[in-house]
Amino acid sequence: MRHLNLLPTTARFLAVFLVVTTASSAVICQETGKPPSQSEGQNEDSSVHNLQKQMLELKSMLEEMRNEILRSRKEAIELRQELEATRQELSSSAQPRRPANRGEEGQAEGNAQAPLNHSTEQTIKTLVEDQQLTAAKVEELHQTKVESGSKYPVRLSGLVLLNLLSNKGTTDNLDFPSLALFASSGNSGGSFGGSLRQSLLGLEVFGPDLRGAKVNADLQFDFAGGFPYAPDGVTFGLLRLRTGVLRVAWPNTTVVAGQDAPFFSPLSPSSIASLAVPAFSYAGNLWNWTPQVRVEHRFNVTENSGFILQGGILDPLTGDLPTAQFLRMPQAGEASRQPAYAARIAWSHHVFGHDLILGIGSYYSRQNWGFQRMVDGWAGTADWTLPLSFRWELSGEFYRGRSIGGLGGGIGRSALFNGPITDPATQVHGLNSIGGWSQLKFRQTEKFEWNASFGQDNALARDLSYFLSPVSQQGYFAASLARNRSALLNFIYHPRSNLLFSTEYRRLQTFSVTGTRATAEQISLNTGVLF
Repeated sequence: MRHLNLLPTTARFLAVFLVVTTASSAVICQETGKPPSQSEGQNEDSSVHNLQKQMLELKSMLEEMRNEILRSRKEAIELRQELEATRQELSSSAQPRRPANRGEEGQAEGNAQAPLNHSTEQTIKTLVEDQQLTAAKVEELHQTKVESGSKYPVRLSGLVLLNLLSNKGTTDNLDFPSLALFASSGNSGGSFGGSLRQSLLGLEVFGPDLRGAKVNADLQFDFAGGFPYAPDGVTFGLLRLRTGVLRVAWPNTTVVAGQDAPFFSPLSPSSIASLAVPAFSYAGNLWNWTPQVRVEHRFNVTENSGFILQGGILDPLTGDLPTAQFLRMPQAGEASRQPAYAARIAWSHHVFGHDLILGIGSYYSRQNWGFQRMVDGWAGTADWTLPLSFRWELSGEFYRGRSIGGLGGGIGRSALFNGPITDPATQVHGLNSIGGWSQLKFRQTEKFEWNASFGQDNALARDLSYFLSPVSQQGYFAASLARNRSALLNFIYHPRSNLLFSTEYRRLQTFSVTGTRATAEQISLNTGVLF
């Protein structure tokens, strides 16, 4: 409390010092021997003006000091009152009961002193523990805080994931395969490896309220963007953009803009072994992280059920390979000069402690393959999530479409050709396909679940027969592929909220148009830590 009593003295000393200094300066100016000239008179007017300005500043400073002194006195009074209340509380809690007779008086005084000392020690111990806990929380907050260039909070999240895997047969990709390939001469018939490139990194931004709507945005990355051309470069996975969306959400309506999974095909099988590319991609699971803008509206029918309507436009991707590494050229869908269109309606009902969801969707895109060779791409979709009981659940998707290689349909192919695409005489034929997948989930406990899934993508034989021996291949996957199947069995265990383990067995079968079949199997052990 001593520093509070020194403030008025310091203020008075400062004020007296400034006044004396100012007066001395004025006396010195008055004691000059010669009458002031015109320039000196102007200087004197300027000095008087500066003196008045300084006096005003001094007055403002003194007023601020006065207010600070008043606040300090108020705080001191409040502290004294709290201290007095604490003393009275301790005294009342330690007051001894009245002894029954004179002989018990001495013993009562001793017993009263013991609770008082014990209560004081306990209070001090509790305060020390609270102080240590508060310090730990402050330190934790300081360590986990993510600085932002704006005033809005930012949250960092992610998953450090290690995949150990053993493959039997030949696959298109070692760590997260989608197709089985025919073995070449000299092939060992299998492989073993490990990977950390399916680890995830995310940023979430919480923006302002906009006319009753909450604004937020997020970005998701992984390290499956390829490898540098360097010794052992397969362990230096490159950062890759997955999704990034901006959401403006009202109570029943949401506007979403960014790059996201196709909203008319919203599900994917549960798999920790396949995060860089969703499980059953090119085996019945339509997916692609596509730039899009969509609107969602929800309305309730009853307390436990309701509908959701979704509609939007998307980048009309066709699954083509980029023609250049650093320059982006339009694909056939983008060359049509119009977006792709999609819509979905779904009904939900709460049952067995989970949401039963049934949805149907549609998709359309116009494609220009050059020289006015136009193709219409379209798809009809259905998705379901059916809780069979509290522990059992059946989910899946089905589609029928044409020229939807940009979504993984038709094993990643949108069209077939009977010659070079640069030749105006080459015919372009949109590839029809049909596929889907389904999964049975068993939640053994809250932390342990089993998943069994099967999926297939099938290109229609009449289209493949039309171009049985294509001269030119357009896209990443061979034009001769007719059907691709995939099946998996896994368990996922969460011993802690930020720790997970998983083991998965996967079998792949890929068929060509001539009837030949390639088979591959994979067993993986997966360990991850979320942050």
